[in-house]
Order: sequence, then structure tokens, then C-alpha cells
Amino acid sequence: MKKVSHSLFLALLVCLTSCNKDELDVVNKVTAEDLDGDGLPKLAFSSKQPEVTNIQEYIIDLEQWNIPNNGTDPVTTTANLQAAIDWAYDEGFGMVTLPKGEYLVGKDVNEIYQGGIEIHNNTEFVFSEGAVLEMDTNDKWNYCIISLDGDNIIVRDGTIKGDRDSHIFTPRESDGATSHDEGHGICVWNDSNIVLIDNMVIKDTTGDGSLVLDATDVTFTNNNIFNNRRQGISIVGGKRITITDNEIHNINGTSPQFGIDIEGAGRVDEDILIHNNYFHHNKGGDIVNTSGKNVYILDNILEQGDGNVYIDGPLVSWHKTHNIIARNTITMLSGSVNGRLGYIQYSSGGDKGHNRATYVHDNVLNNCGMYMYKSADADVRRNKFLGYFLAFSDFDNVILEDNLVTYSEEHTNLRYCWSYRFKNATGSASGNYLGDELQDLPLSTTKPYTMQCVLDGW
Repeated sequence: MKKVSHSLFLALLVCLTSCNKDELDVVNKVTAEDLDGDGLPKLAFSSKQPEVTNIQEYIIDLEQWNIPNNGTDPVTTTANLQAAIDWAYDEGFGMVTLPKGEYLVGKDVNEIYQGGIEIHNNTEFVFSEGAVLEMDTNDKWNYCIISLDGDNIIVRDGTIKGDRDSHIFTPRESDGATSHDEGHGICVWNDSNIVLIDNMVIKDTTGDGSLVLDATDVTFTNNNIFNNRRQGISIVGGKRITITDNEIHNINGTSPQFGIDIEGAGRVDEDILIHNNYFHHNKGGDIVNTSGKNVYILDNILEQGDGNVYIDGPLVSWHKTHNIIARNTITMLSGSVNGRLGYIQYSSGGDKGHNRATYVHDNVLNNCGMYMYKSADADVRRNKFLGYFLAFSDFDNVILEDNLVTYSEEHTNLRYCWSYRFKNATGSASGNYLGDELQDLPLSTTKPYTMQCVLDGW
């Protein structure tokens, strides 16, 4: 019989009394053998990578196709560039290369959508050095500068620029709204699968740098995504999504304003890896997970950035998402609407039970802390919370081991309560320090614990 880890044992206890059979089966799937040497669930998925086996290259002949490359005549540019791409696909070219130049695109599709160009399946679309694809000024709610139409696609080595600075924010007839927040750089949608977006600059859109919508096996790597109004990357239904080694920054303009937003809106988001990225100067925050399951957030740098004021904060997850958060460095300079919380788990209320634990291991939080409430099942180990508190409220089954909290100089008279904070919390704790002092945190697996100073409102 396989051994069950201490954290999963606690989760199992609560589930025995409150979970249905399907939820219990999910808990039972995670055992000690499923954990790595640091006690984290092993990463058991990877995004499939596209393989364009046809290496025959077509360098688009601008003169033959009458394609302007000086940033003018978007109607001609869009139609003729698309015709060249279509022809290359029909002729069996696996690689299509866009020569150096500035290409202004934009096609009037309908009242709300402005079209760009489409890349077909089994194609590697390559930007030559100095090639820029830019959306023409428009007044539409939606656009895709590049839309992927099919499977097994690579887009790499170029610049995509939106019309943010010149966009015409015409009020919508139905409600007068002007957010126009669906202007995207790259759209991975219509069941596109096995996609690589590599070494791209994606900037200045009215919405997201990239939208992933009901797609599978999508990888973003080595991209610089910035100054988009709504999000850097939005995942709205995605499986096996990998986002690694990117810089995502200066996202601002219209809510939510996160570097990465996982928000399926009823779709399935699962098996997502966010690894080794650099986030900074993002207005809403850096990463928010509202719906994702089996989401690994590993080895990232999340920085507020000089002059930036967070709205929600660097890292946010919602109740009943599944998160493995490890080895990240999070730095805040000032508070958000949530105070100086580098990681906060929001609650939807109602049933507190999870069917998987939230893992928070080996993170360093500078000038900020962590708070989880009205939820259950957390495994929190070897983190450093420097200058703010670690808190759990109305929370079942938290394991705290070998964490360090340093209290804020602003609250020296409330040192105890501004370090580890508990209200109606159950679980276990050992090896936790406040500064250089080992703390006795009397958590129990059976009796909820509340600190008197929390009750007193200190």
C-alpha cells in the first residue's frame, strides 16, 4: 500500500466527511510516490512541441505580391499579404518568412471585429530581423493581428504592435461601454493545437498580448510582452499550456491588468506551467488563477516596480483552483487593495473543502506576506515572509513547516500579531521562526485556533 503524505492525509480527513466520491477519488490519486524530494507534486505533463517537417522555405516576394512594407495602405497590405501566405500554404511550403519592413494590417470584418492575418496549420511563420506587423487604427471592440488557423504552428522572431495609441474608443450601442478590451496580438483559438510562440515582441494592443481560447499544447517562450491594456496573456480554456522565460510587464489600461490571467469562464483550464518568467510594472498584478487546475507557478520573479501601484497584488488565486507555487521571488514596494500581500487566495465562500492541497514552498516574499481564507488544505513550507504577516482565517488543514516571518518596523508594538495570524484555523505547525525566535504555534487538527489579538482587532 502506498503511503499518503501528511498534507494529503489531512486533506483526506476533511474529505471523508464533506466530499463526494469523485472528489475523494481525486484526493486518493496523490500519494507520497507522486511527490518530489521537496514534497511537491511531480510535474507530470509537458506541452507537445510543433514539428514542421517540411523545411522548404518561401520568402514572401513583396514586389510580386504588391505588399507595402513602409507602414501604409492597410487594406492592400492585409489582402496581399494574406494571399501570399495562402499561396505558400497551398504550394506546400513549411516555412514562410516575412521580409524586413513595417506592415500595417487591418480588415473590416464586421461591426465589432477588425481582422488581421491568418497562419495555417503545419507552418512556421518567421519574421526577418526588423519585420513589424502592426494593426491599423480602428474603432472595433475586437481584433487579432495574427490569428492561428489550425494545428502545428510556430510564430517566431518578430514584433507585433497594436493600435493602442491611436485607437478610436467608440461607445458600444448596447450599453455605451468603451473598454474595447479584446484587441489581441496573437489569437490561439478555434481548437488550435501544438503551437509555439517564440522570441516575439508583442505590445501596445487594446486588449491582450495573446489570447489562448480552447487550445491545447501551447508554448510561449523568450517573448517580451508589454504595454497591452488588459493582459499580457489570457488563458480562456487551455490544456498543457507552458509559459517560460518571458518578460511580461507594464500591463495597464483596462481591468484586470495582469501579466497572466487564467480565467476559463466555464471552459477547462488545466496542466499549466508558468516558469522562470520576469514580471514587473503590471497594474492589476502579475499572475491570477481563477479557474485553473494543476497549475505550476515556479521560479518566477514578480516585482511591483518603481512607480507602479498594484490593484490586487502580485499573485492571486481563487478558491478551489489547484496551485503549486514554489521558488518564486515576490517583491512589493507598497500595498494594494489587499495590503502588502504577495500571495492571496480569494474565497468564493460556501464549501471550504478542496480536492487537492495548495502547495506554497521555498518562496521569498520581500516586504509582503500571504493570506488564505474561507478555504482548506494548504502545505506551506520553507518560505520567507519578510516584513509582513502570514495569515489564515476560517481555514481547515494548513501545514506550516520551517517558515520564516520577519515583522514590519511599522508594527513593532504589535509584533506577535503582525507575524503569524490565525482565526478559526486548524492544522499543524513546526519549525517556524519569527526573526531568530522559534515560534510555538498551537495549531490543532481537531480544534480551530484563534489568536486573541486577532479577536481584539489589533
